[in-house]
Amino acid sequence: MGTAMDVEGPPKLAPEDIPADESDLSPVEEVRLTVPNTDDPDLPVWTFRMWTLGLFSCALLSFLNQFFSYRREPLVITQITVQVATLPLGKLMASALPTAKFRLPGLGGREFSLNPGPFNVKEHVLISIFANAGSAFGNGSAYAVGIVNIIKAFYGRSISFGASWILIITTQVLGYGWAGLLRKYVVEPAHMWWPSTLVQISLFRTLHEKETEQDKAGYRVSRVKFFVVAMVSSFLWYLVPGFLFQSLASVSWVCWAFPNSVTAQQIGSGLNGLGVGALTLDWSTVASFLFSPLICPFFAIVNVFVGFALIMYVVIPIAYWGLNSYNAKTYPIFSSDLFTAQGQEYNISLIVNKKFQLDEAGYAQQGRIHLSMFFALTYGFGFATIASTLSHVALFYGREIYDRFRASSEGKEDIHTKLMRNYKDIPQWWFYILLAGTIIVSLILCTVLQKEVQMPWWGLLFAAALAFIFTLPISIITATTNQTPGLNIITEYLMGVIWPGHPIANVCFKTYGYMSMTQAISFLSDFKLGHYMKIPPRSMFLVQFIGTIIAGTINLGVAWWLLDSIDHICHKNLLPPNSPWTCPSDRVFFDASVIWGLVGPKRIFGSQGDYGALNWFFLGGLLGPVAVWLLHMSFPKQSWIPLINLPVLLGATAAMPPATALNYNSWILVGTIFNFFVFRYRKRWWQRYNYILSAALDAGVAFMAVFIYFAFGIEDQNLHWWGSNPDVDPEHCGLATCPTAKGVSVDGCPVF
Repeated sequence: MGTAMDVEGPPKLAPEDIPADESDLSPVEEVRLTVPNTDDPDLPVWTFRMWTLGLFSCALLSFLNQFFSYRREPLVITQITVQVATLPLGKLMASALPTAKFRLPGLGGREFSLNPGPFNVKEHVLISIFANAGSAFGNGSAYAVGIVNIIKAFYGRSISFGASWILIITTQVLGYGWAGLLRKYVVEPAHMWWPSTLVQISLFRTLHEKETEQDKAGYRVSRVKFFVVAMVSSFLWYLVPGFLFQSLASVSWVCWAFPNSVTAQQIGSGLNGLGVGALTLDWSTVASFLFSPLICPFFAIVNVFVGFALIMYVVIPIAYWGLNSYNAKTYPIFSSDLFTAQGQEYNISLIVNKKFQLDEAGYAQQGRIHLSMFFALTYGFGFATIASTLSHVALFYGREIYDRFRASSEGKEDIHTKLMRNYKDIPQWWFYILLAGTIIVSLILCTVLQKEVQMPWWGLLFAAALAFIFTLPISIITATTNQTPGLNIITEYLMGVIWPGHPIANVCFKTYGYMSMTQAISFLSDFKLGHYMKIPPRSMFLVQFIGTIIAGTINLGVAWWLLDSIDHICHKNLLPPNSPWTCPSDRVFFDASVIWGLVGPKRIFGSQGDYGALNWFFLGGLLGPVAVWLLHMSFPKQSWIPLINLPVLLGATAAMPPATALNYNSWILVGTIFNFFVFRYRKRWWQRYNYILSAALDAGVAFMAVFIYFAFGIEDQNLHWWGSNPDVDPEHCGLATCPTAKGVSVDGCPVF
């Protein structure tokens, strides 16, 4: 296929015609230091290499991420893996493909070539955008697949493939329509600088810059060779914790030392307790839920560590053993399950009637739903995180946001916006048609197919309006502070109050309201990356849109296949103890559908529930940053005070559950080793190999996990010894899930 010129039209302004005036430079120092101020509009982007590697990367990542999403440790393969892996592949194609030019019938006199020249950074950026769509912009898989999972696996009901596909695709692309219309407010202005994109740009420049003789002399191993060796090593090693010796995935030696003590196992279990002393030799455990620690800056790791340590090792022990908050000892110390007042697992099927709504008689008979103390507090901290984000951003970044937004609307264009005038812009009617078409198809889903999704038409319009209203202000917050407040709890709370008793309607409302805004912000973030890297806008849009459609379709196909082929998938009590198919994220999603949708917040957090006091966390979160700000105003010379970031501290454990203490401990440890010690004492090694190592570890584990499933999992072949036995918990911490209250009887647990 041809060059960008074939699609975008001839350039309007040559790069040498751009005045190299200092006033044209970006007003943001970080951007000036990171983003190149030049462009070559003749570089080909719409190439055979880009399409081949981009489509393959998108398909592969969407398959792997959906496959992993059902596993106990759901590793997410992100675009960074593709960034690293496709560079040598692109260069290989550039050296191997024929350079001959040819014409295709019906396309006039345009000439095409499979190999229009050296593999360039613009092709590489578009391949990464394809890959980003394949990883659902870092979420792993399309959020709405979770709705299909809970309907089929947890509720045991049915939904058609067609309705599922419409639900997934519309929730993924609805926000694109209005996001495109907002580009002139949050992409083109220089003051809207999107800090997260600078990490990607730094990596692109590092990968594409020519190695100096000093680098070659200092390190004999090239980046490509290092990647191959590390990936093969990761691939071979994962066979050990993934199949041969599964106990290495969670080495909880405290449980081994005290095999008959419930309290010791609660303290030592990495998967079902506090994880004291627990460690792992499994990369998927390290990188699950929190992503690879090698790509997270050390200051962010420290923030997560402080918040995690305070909550996990101060708040939880005091609340559980000291205060017995919410009858904590009646339930496991760490669990996302729902319970009766007697400590037994709640039977949700008894409170769902034939209309897929709440059976009030069954609910009255079984009694109120109870949560483990940790699960209840995670909702409280979630409330506080949302509220504190709003007040923290307003107090500490409010003036900056206001000044930048005013400057963006009044200020002159910077060099990057001027260079982007070389390319044809996207007509506004593209976005109007996309928005109108998506809403029409969504309305068909919520009217003609309403029995399958429960969502009323007014719920769809309300969710879309909510997402649209919040997209611009939250985009501005993200573009200037790199913080993105979420609407997930707000949307499910709202729908639960307005229309309780309808679990699938609630999660659909949350997905349309929360994910539409999230997708819109991800869309705008990628557009800013393209803006900085001088990617033709039409190419950016088409790659994002096509990638999203492909990824959502493959996500659903893989989900359908696994849900129908693995017996008892997602049912931890019916699966063998060592089965990886426990669906931890979907379990939490299911519980949320019960709490907010089926039963409703009034019966949990309202007057008819036991957890109404948690609503005070909203107020505490709102006022917390006010106290920090007043302290900062009183002692302005104390530079450490503004570093107290309550949204980060309170939201540190936002991934728990389904993430476990072992995930956090191992992530913090590995991240500290590489991003503090290696970065500080072996900076050149870190700069050369750190991101490549992260990508190689992810890729090796992903390919071996798929191999293990096809080689052993389909035929249900297992080893039978202490370290890997389908009949034994591989962590050997079976008592960690036991209650410690007097008189509570649970199968497999001692009665106190």
